[in-house]
Amino acid sequence: MNLYYKLSILMATVVVLSNYLVQFPVQHFGLNEILTFGAFSYPVTFLITDLANRAYGKFVARKIVYIGFILGILLTLFVSTNFADIISIRIAIGSGVAFFVAQNLDVQVFDRLRKKRWYIAPLTSSTLGSITDTFLFFSIAFYSTGIPWVTLAFGDLVVKLLITLIMLIPFRLLIDKIKDYSESSVPGTKL
Repeated sequence: MNLYYKLSILMATVVVLSNYLVQFPVQHFGLNEILTFGAFSYPVTFLITDLANRAYGKFVARKIVYIGFILGILLTLFVSTNFADIISIRIAIGSGVAFFVAQNLDVQVFDRLRKKRWYIAPLTSSTLGSITDTFLFFSIAFYSTGIPWVTLAFGDLVVKLLITLIMLIPFRLLIDKIKDYSESSVPGTKL
Protein backbone atom coordinates (compact mmCIF):
# COMPACT_ATOMS: atom_id res chain seq x y z
CA MET A 1 0.00 0.00 0.00
CA ASN A 2 1.55 3.30 -1.01
CA LEU A 3 1.81 6.48 1.03
CA TYR A 4 -1.26 8.06 -0.59
CA TYR A 5 -3.62 5.32 0.63
CA LYS A 6 -1.97 5.10 4.03
CA LEU A 7 -2.39 8.84 4.57
CA SER A 8 -6.02 8.75 3.37
CA ILE A 9 -6.94 5.93 5.75
CA LEU A 10 -5.03 7.53 8.62
CA MET A 11 -6.79 10.86 7.99
CA ALA A 12 -10.25 9.28 8.18
CA THR A 13 -9.29 7.33 11.31
CA VAL A 14 -7.97 10.40 13.14
CA VAL A 15 -11.05 12.44 12.19
CA VAL A 16 -13.42 9.80 13.57
CA LEU A 17 -11.34 9.35 16.73
CA SER A 18 -11.16 13.11 17.32
CA ASN A 19 -14.90 13.58 16.74
CA TYR A 20 -15.59 10.90 19.30
CA LEU A 21 -13.05 12.17 21.85
CA VAL A 22 -14.22 15.81 21.69
CA GLN A 23 -17.37 14.74 23.54
CA PHE A 24 -15.33 13.97 26.66
CA PRO A 25 -13.86 16.72 28.81
CA VAL A 26 -10.62 15.95 30.61
CA GLN A 27 -11.75 15.23 34.19
CA HIS A 28 -8.37 15.66 35.87
CA PHE A 29 -6.76 18.72 37.46
CA GLY A 30 -9.92 20.81 37.07
CA LEU A 31 -9.64 20.81 33.27
CA ASN A 32 -13.21 19.64 32.61
CA GLU A 33 -14.31 23.13 31.53
CA ILE A 34 -11.28 23.96 29.41
CA LEU A 35 -10.15 20.81 27.62
CA THR A 36 -11.50 17.79 25.77
CA PHE A 37 -9.63 14.66 24.74
CA GLY A 38 -10.16 15.52 21.07
CA ALA A 39 -7.46 18.19 21.34
CA PHE A 40 -4.81 15.50 21.68
CA SER A 41 -5.62 13.59 18.51
CA TYR A 42 -6.86 16.22 16.07
CA PRO A 43 -3.50 17.99 15.41
CA VAL A 44 -2.29 14.77 13.78
CA THR A 45 -4.57 15.63 10.83
CA PHE A 46 -2.34 18.60 10.04
CA LEU A 47 0.74 16.35 10.09
CA ILE A 48 -1.00 14.05 7.60
CA THR A 49 -1.99 16.95 5.34
CA ASP A 50 1.50 18.44 5.47
CA LEU A 51 3.18 15.12 4.66
CA ALA A 52 0.83 14.65 1.72
CA ASN A 53 1.52 18.17 0.56
CA ARG A 54 5.28 17.65 0.79
CA ALA A 55 5.16 14.27 -0.96
CA TYR A 56 2.58 14.96 -3.68
CA GLY A 57 1.77 18.67 -3.79
CA LYS A 58 -1.33 20.61 -2.92
CA PHE A 59 -3.73 18.97 -5.37
CA VAL A 60 -3.16 15.47 -4.02
CA ALA A 61 -3.07 16.79 -0.44
CA ARG A 62 -6.55 18.21 -1.08
CA LYS A 63 -7.72 14.81 -2.33
CA ILE A 64 -6.56 13.28 0.95
CA VAL A 65 -8.42 16.03 2.83
CA TYR A 66 -11.57 15.26 0.82
CA ILE A 67 -11.25 11.52 1.43
CA GLY A 68 -10.70 12.16 5.14
CA PHE A 69 -13.64 14.55 5.17
CA ILE A 70 -16.07 12.19 3.47
CA LEU A 71 -15.03 9.03 5.31
CA GLY A 72 -14.56 10.84 8.60
CA ILE A 73 -17.97 12.48 8.53
CA LEU A 74 -19.77 9.35 7.36
CA LEU A 75 -18.11 7.22 10.02
CA THR A 76 -18.69 9.89 12.67
CA LEU A 77 -22.39 9.87 11.87
CA PHE A 78 -22.47 6.13 12.53
CA VAL A 79 -19.97 5.91 15.39
CA SER A 80 -20.54 8.90 17.61
CA THR A 81 -23.63 10.83 16.54
CA ASN A 82 -26.69 10.44 18.71
CA PHE A 83 -29.43 11.77 16.42
CA ALA A 84 -31.71 12.33 19.42
CA ASP A 85 -29.18 14.80 20.87
CA ILE A 86 -28.90 18.18 19.11
CA ILE A 87 -25.39 18.77 20.50
CA SER A 88 -24.20 15.51 18.98
CA ILE A 89 -25.57 16.62 15.61
CA ARG A 90 -23.99 20.05 16.00
CA ILE A 91 -20.66 18.36 16.80
CA ALA A 92 -20.88 16.44 13.52
CA ILE A 93 -21.76 19.59 11.54
CA GLY A 94 -19.16 21.72 13.32
CA SER A 95 -16.53 19.07 12.81
CA GLY A 96 -17.23 18.84 9.10
CA VAL A 97 -17.21 22.57 8.46
CA ALA A 98 -14.16 23.23 10.64
CA PHE A 99 -12.20 20.32 9.20
CA PHE A 100 -12.94 21.23 5.59
CA VAL A 101 -12.08 24.93 5.98
CA ALA A 102 -9.03 24.46 8.24
CA GLN A 103 -7.48 21.63 6.22
CA ASN A 104 -7.87 23.50 2.94
CA LEU A 105 -6.30 26.56 4.57
CA ASP A 106 -3.44 24.35 5.78
CA VAL A 107 -2.88 22.98 2.26
CA GLN A 108 -2.79 26.46 0.72
CA VAL A 109 -0.50 28.03 3.34
CA PHE A 110 1.86 25.04 3.33
CA ASP A 111 2.12 25.18 -0.45
CA ARG A 112 3.01 28.88 -0.42
CA LEU A 113 5.69 28.37 2.23
CA ARG A 114 7.11 25.01 1.05
CA LYS A 115 10.40 26.52 -0.22
CA LYS A 116 11.24 28.08 3.15
CA ARG A 117 13.16 26.25 5.87
CA TRP A 118 11.72 22.78 6.52
CA TYR A 119 9.77 23.78 9.65
CA ILE A 120 8.22 27.06 8.43
CA ALA A 121 5.51 25.53 6.22
CA PRO A 122 4.21 22.88 8.66
CA LEU A 123 4.42 25.14 11.70
CA THR A 124 2.69 28.12 10.09
CA SER A 125 0.04 26.15 8.20
CA SER A 126 -0.80 23.92 11.18
CA THR A 127 -0.99 26.89 13.56
CA LEU A 128 -3.34 28.85 11.29
CA GLY A 129 -5.34 25.69 10.60
CA SER A 130 -5.65 24.91 14.32
CA ILE A 131 -6.85 28.42 15.15
CA THR A 132 -9.41 28.34 12.33
CA ASP A 133 -10.58 24.82 13.16
CA THR A 134 -10.94 25.54 16.87
CA PHE A 135 -12.97 28.71 16.42
CA LEU A 136 -15.27 27.23 13.79
CA PHE A 137 -15.80 23.90 15.53
CA PHE A 138 -16.53 25.17 19.02
CA SER A 139 -18.74 28.05 17.90
CA ILE A 140 -20.83 25.81 15.62
CA ALA A 141 -21.01 22.86 18.03
CA PHE A 142 -21.56 24.63 21.34
CA TYR A 143 -22.66 28.26 20.90
CA SER A 144 -25.79 28.99 23.01
CA THR A 145 -25.86 25.52 24.56
CA GLY A 146 -24.79 26.37 28.09
CA ILE A 147 -21.52 24.50 27.53
CA PRO A 148 -18.52 26.74 28.28
CA TRP A 149 -17.40 26.68 24.64
CA VAL A 150 -15.07 29.69 24.82
CA THR A 151 -12.99 28.19 27.62
CA LEU A 152 -13.12 24.75 25.98
CA ALA A 153 -11.97 26.32 22.69
CA PHE A 154 -9.11 28.14 24.39
CA GLY A 155 -7.99 25.02 26.26
CA ASP A 156 -8.18 22.91 23.11
CA LEU A 157 -6.27 25.51 21.13
CA VAL A 158 -3.43 25.65 23.65
CA VAL A 159 -3.06 21.85 23.52
CA LYS A 160 -3.35 21.81 19.71
CA LEU A 161 -0.58 24.41 19.42
CA LEU A 162 1.67 22.44 21.77
CA ILE A 163 1.04 19.26 19.79
CA THR A 164 1.69 21.18 16.57
CA LEU A 165 5.16 21.88 17.92
CA ILE A 166 5.63 18.23 18.87
CA MET A 167 4.43 17.10 15.42
CA LEU A 168 7.44 18.86 13.92
CA ILE A 169 9.55 15.93 15.17
CA PRO A 170 7.80 13.18 13.17
CA PHE A 171 7.43 15.57 10.23
CA ARG A 172 11.19 16.15 10.16
CA LEU A 173 11.92 12.44 10.50
CA LEU A 174 9.45 11.49 7.78
CA ILE A 175 10.31 14.14 5.19
CA ASP A 176 13.70 12.50 4.75
CA LYS A 177 11.85 9.34 3.68
CA ILE A 178 9.66 11.05 1.08
CA LYS A 179 10.70 13.03 -1.94
CA ASP A 180 9.37 16.56 -2.23
CA TYR A 181 7.06 16.64 -5.25
CA SER A 182 8.58 19.96 -6.29
CA GLU A 183 11.91 18.19 -6.84
CA SER A 184 10.29 15.69 -9.23
CA SER A 185 10.32 16.36 -12.95
CA VAL A 186 6.68 15.33 -13.20
CA PRO A 187 4.64 16.40 -10.13
CA GLY A 188 2.19 13.86 -8.83
CA THR A 189 3.80 10.83 -10.50
CA LYS A 190 4.28 9.12 -7.14
CA LEU A 191 0.65 8.00 -7.10
